Amino acid sequence: MNIPKRILLKLSGESLMGSSGYGIDHGKLNYYADEIEKALKSGVQIGIVIGGGNIFRGLQGATSGFNRIQGDYMGMLATTINSIALQSTLNERGVKCKLLSGLPIERVAEAMASQLAISYLKQGNVVIIAGGSGNPFFTTDTAGVLRALEINADLILKGTRVDGVYNKDPEKFSDAVKYNSLSYNDAIKANLKIMDQTAFTLCKENNLPIIVFDINTADNLVKIVNGEKVGTIIINS
Repeated sequence: MNIPKRILLKLSGESLMGSSGYGIDHGKLNYYADEIEKALKSGVQIGIVIGGGNIFRGLQGATSGFNRIQGDYMGMLATTINSIALQSTLNERGVKCKLLSGLPIERVAEAMASQLAISYLKQGNVVIIAGGSGNPFFTTDTAGVLRALEINADLILKGTRVDGVYNKDPEKFSDAVKYNSLSYNDAIKANLKIMDQTAFTLCKENNLPIIVFDINTADNLVKIVNGEKVGTIIINS
């Protein structure tokens, strides 16, 4: 794999809650800040999109009696809380970090704009993009791909708790087989749930590679940005 100049790191909100089952675990937050800081020092430009599932999921809210649109906006606000927490943690370490948002919230974040984000990245800032896509009915996976395309990222990295893509759930099946690489078409034929269909189609149509990897293994992120093979890469064949 070529060494990327610019990446979009997609983190789930659940990754921030550690073993507590809810909210933000400060140990996890500091761990991710460590990994991001190490990767940044390698010279790569880093954009980040974080989900909000550790606080609120719009789709789950809809099944609990919330209006779907209002629930999705609540989920976007949850992503903003997580993004502010990560920005604060990085700033405390002296890492330059800008917070942009697809959902207007001017007192805490600038409005997301492609050229503004790229300008900040070129200046050496980590750029966190909160607020999802700014619209209901879209997942943070889709928002992550959208932002990756807007900042002209070389690839999107999806940090998970497993070390790549398998033919079936490795946490449930001991005989699950890991793929080192996949084409988009093969992933679709095998019905592998890598991202939601909208996000996956956007990657395929725009020839944006995806790397799925274990974010909870130290130094995996810096290995990827240094060109080492980690996790599973999905590309157009």
